[in-house]
Amino acid sequence: MRKAYKIILTPDAYGYFVSVPDFNCNTQGKDIADALYMARDVIGAMGMSLHDMGKDIPEPDSTSFEMQSGDILTYVDVDFNEYRKKLATKRIKKTLTIPSWLNEKAEAENINFSRLLEEALINKLNV
Repeated sequence: MRKAYKIILTPDAYGYFVSVPDFNCNTQGKDIADALYMARDVIGAMGMSLHDMGKDIPEPDSTSFEMQSGDILTYVDVDFNEYRKKLATKRIKKTLTIPSWLNEKAEAENINFSRLLEEALINKLNV
């Protein structure tokens, strides 16, 4: 579920102050690229928090706002499904079967089976 939200960038002594009207929140960045990154991150985090609490994620342009002289109005897109995947830390237990001789060799080499399987799946799936 990808959505694009308006953000307001206000130059200040530290870089840019970022307002996200639809989420009634703020962040900051040291330059424009950092400000956009931080805006996307705060929108993703707020959206996931609301979703986890059973509340609706605000729709874009759901809140009115005022701009001041020097403000920059722009958009950032957030894919909430991808954001959730990126931050997911929940581990799933899997049972697998391998030949005993292979198990013995791997244990002798102190192979971490979980890490190896995770790395192999990441490589196989190109993620």
